Amino acid sequence: MPSLAFFDSNILVYMDDLSSAAKRETAIKLVAEHFADETAVVSLQVLQEYFSVTTRKLGVPAELAQEKVAVFARGRVVRFDVSDVIAAIELHRLTRISFWDALIVHAARSAGAAVLYSEDLQHGGLLAGVRIVNPFASA
Repeated sequence: MPSLAFFDSNILVYMDDLSSAAKRETAIKLVAEHFADETAVVSLQVLQEYFSVTTRKLGVPAELAQEKVAVFARGRVVRFDVSDVIAAIELHRLTRISFWDALIVHAARSAGAAVLYSEDLQHGGLLAGVRIVNPFASA
């Protein structure tokens, strides 16, 4: 089975960003490929951020954004409890990344993802055993 890939919300948001054609195309292709292979992973945090950003900043109608969240939720979704929040706080303390990014990294790690696709973290880095890849680094 291919390796699992965790998607940060910014990758999903670019799928709806009409002002950035190259990033939009890259995001659509990457997400579609991993969802088709059943290797895509997101978290509740990612779904919430996707909905908030696309409706607030990109003007996506709430009904359409809700439908897309439902589609993303058909894949693997990481759900947290208190121990996960504490683990993310520890990761934040150890690495000095933001708490919100630490939640994303922890979600990827807890899902067993080999790669975390994100525009917000150091491309090529390794955090908590998860390789960070910015799919737009060469776009």
